[in-house]
Amino acid sequence: MEMDAATLVDKYVMNTYGRAPITFVQGQGTQLWDSQGNQYTDFLAGIAVVNLGHAHPEVTEAVCEQAARLVHVSNLYYTEPQARVAELLVENSFADKVFFCNSGAEANEGALKLARLWGKNKMKGAFTIITMERSFHGRTLGTLSATGQDKIQKGYDPLVPRFKHVPYGDLEAVKAVWDDNVCAVLVEPVLGEGGVVVPPDGYLPGLRELCDSHGALLMFDEVQTGLGRTGKLFAHEHFGVKPHVMTLAKALANGLPAGAVLADVEAAEMFGPGSHATTFGAGPVVMAAAGVVLENLVNGGLVEHAEATGYYFKAQLEGLAAKYPKVVTQVRGLGLLLGLALNMAAGPLVVRLREMGYIVGAAQDTVIRFAPPLVVTQGDIDGLVAALDQALAEI
Repeated sequence: MEMDAATLVDKYVMNTYGRAPITFVQGQGTQLWDSQGNQYTDFLAGIAVVNLGHAHPEVTEAVCEQAARLVHVSNLYYTEPQARVAELLVENSFADKVFFCNSGAEANEGALKLARLWGKNKMKGAFTIITMERSFHGRTLGTLSATGQDKIQKGYDPLVPRFKHVPYGDLEAVKAVWDDNVCAVLVEPVLGEGGVVVPPDGYLPGLRELCDSHGALLMFDEVQTGLGRTGKLFAHEHFGVKPHVMTLAKALANGLPAGAVLADVEAAEMFGPGSHATTFGAGPVVMAAAGVVLENLVNGGLVEHAEATGYYFKAQLEGLAAKYPKVVTQVRGLGLLLGLALNMAAGPLVVRLREMGYIVGAAQDTVIRFAPPLVVTQGDIDGLVAALDQALAEI
């Protein structure tokens, strides 16, 4: 008897995920179908990845056409799709240069290496990087050392040294640990895995001023918050501040593995031939998808749609918070990265919503995280809010 996908995965794949008992087989826009024919509305987008929606026809066409022409030649040569995506990123951001890789962890690892080179070459050997408590920057040994969550680091001692973790949103705490060995600050403009937390006014500009005054780098991890997710192309635009370095991934190629490190000209010059590399980064097929993503974000009105629907969605969630004050403690977030903070574990509500046909996530155990495709409609939102209303009433 042929075994199903779940049985095969449980038998042959290392047990590093707590998987839901669903095998998805098809997607279209905001909709997903499982192997049993059940339909769901996706409010997680593969964890803020599928910003253009599932099976976007332009992405599909671009990937198929490119795969039929050229899949891989390595970064020892030039390719046209990489050139186009680099141009789009630089022309629509603060950056002067970009390095491509395959994931958010790789992008942040690249940023950490850039910071260490900056400290060595520009700051008399400074090497300490300040990051935030409850932050998340990846699962490589370097990025999990930068991450400010004990549960992510558990079991991997000794960690990469010379990271200092301070409370998120507390500028004075950063100043308190600053010394001559600090070469950079790495921070999420909106704390994602840490509970969808928006920083207080003045925090990010204050970090920029502090870094500038000491000649250090300010680095924004926009792996989750970038590419239209918060109603701006990049989340830091909400706060009127630019970084020296920014990392992207997740939504860059609408589900294909892509990451990027963007930097201003001075920071970018720290990398030279042989100082950093990747075999698969910026492959032609992935870059073909990324080109479609960026064209839609920059010229297709998708960011503006995310901003408008984000306002609508947040207002509906705030209505539920007012209706169920004993359960809901706060509505957080910007654009279509929103969190519903609870005074109970979020897991049971995540499961109940899934049973009702809605896919959502959890962050920090007590926060329901919503990160739908940016093509989500008010009708999708109304359906989710009605289901959430019913689930909260049951509690």
